[in-house]
Amino acid sequence: MEYADIIVAALGAFTLAWIADQLTGRRGLSGTVLVAGVGAVCGWFLAIRVFAVSSMDDWLWVLASLVAAAVALFGFFLFRNKR
Repeated sequence: MEYADIIVAALGAFTLAWIADQLTGRRGLSGTVLVAGVGAVCGWFLAIRVFAVSSMDDWLWVLASLVAAAVALFGFFLFRNKR
């Protein structure tokens, strides 16, 4: 399968968003999916274009995108409005 790494990265970001939503008890999955998706794209951009530690043929960028999605979710729940 040619695009398996992209599918794994997208499903991984969605899974991280779902787990974060379940752990925090919130009812808004769409917000966490958006944050995790943007974080995953930022992780891809940093790994491929900025730091050049990987290419689209490697699986290292998938790990970088999932780590960035987790960091984005952490920042989202740390700085969100608590009204």
